[in-house]
Amino acid sequence: MKSVELKNGIYWVGAIDWDLRYFHGYITPRGSTYNAYLIEDEKTVLVDMVKHYKAEELLARIKDVADPSRIDYLVVNHIEPDHSGSFLKVLEAMPRLKIVTSPRAKKGLERYYKKEFDCILVDSGDELTIGKRTLKFVHTPMVHWPDNMVTYIPEEKVLLPNDAFGQHIASAARFDDEIGWDIAIEEAGSYYANIVYPYGDQVNKALDIVGQLPLEMIAPSHGVIWRSYIPQLLPVYRRWANNEAPRRALIVYDTMWGSTQKMALALQDGLESAGVPVSVRCLQTNHISQIVPDVLHSRAVFIGSPTLNNGMLPSVGAFMTYLKGLRPRRKLGFAFGSYGWGGQGAKEVAAVIKEMGWETPEELINIVYNPDESELEAVREAGRKLGAML
Repeated sequence: MKSVELKNGIYWVGAIDWDLRYFHGYITPRGSTYNAYLIEDEKTVLVDMVKHYKAEELLARIKDVADPSRIDYLVVNHIEPDHSGSFLKVLEAMPRLKIVTSPRAKKGLERYYKKEFDCILVDSGDELTIGKRTLKFVHTPMVHWPDNMVTYIPEEKVLLPNDAFGQHIASAARFDDEIGWDIAIEEAGSYYANIVYPYGDQVNKALDIVGQLPLEMIAPSHGVIWRSYIPQLLPVYRRWANNEAPRRALIVYDTMWGSTQKMALALQDGLESAGVPVSVRCLQTNHISQIVPDVLHSRAVFIGSPTLNNGMLPSVGAFMTYLKGLRPRRKLGFAFGSYGWGGQGAKEVAAVIKEMGWETPEELINIVYNPDESELEAVREAGRKLGAML
């Protein structure tokens, strides 16, 4: 297992997870990486770790650069198990190291691993001199756990932000320009939408700090390392954090006997006639985590459900639960559906949309049984009206 030198004396020593396809509710068709970084100076420092079953890969890549037993410091930016799962094996292989982390992360590590650890606790703005280089620590709570912090190397203009700016991509390429902007930003958007979406206010605070730093490289804990596209990346993150989305619409629905599907297609027709680009996603064939990036990139989100057992279809209920947890804001919402005798499905969708605080300029449309052409024309007209409002 080989390391990759990022800058003189700074190495990627992480692990590639080619087979990862599921990450706590999030589908990862391209796999992922768990990135860790080794800094060789007067002191040798390991920044972050890998998932438990990749510990040997981490150690093998470290051995390509240095004897693990002589590593002086371990910086723990974040304690989630995809980064700290190899923690005890790292400690065993590196008996002399000192743990550098935040007070919240120390408590978390001790709770996870049921042991007390002697740590150097750092506050936001603290620095650690390791020779010619300095490590500067900035706390970024709730991006996306309370313990999160980032590590900055001012002499090299390198930011090690752990989960921030990450993507789930397994690749032999280590850098953004090796896989291209389109793939890198697509996966960064999917990662943001499924993991970081609820924390836009905290992301903005972090961007206020990061934006003041001279940056030549952003090396996150998942995916490729940013070196060529940083000027494009930071404004995109700012838009995401501000819940800004282009003039696009997303229609999400499920259907039992085709009636709600007919309504979805009529809405699409109306929106397109108003000149609005539209994505249409059926929950029977699209995993919810693959739809959420479309939510991120859409100003309007229309959600349809038939009624089953006095409520939403279970697939729609799962989507609404997932969406409510991610708390997207500044959306124009619309509920629609079909029913036989109760009609509660679309009403429950509308209630969740209202709970999320979305703008709802049009009342829901709820149609009994199979819609006729005049009813579908009313749906099209709603789509045209809503499209004009965009």
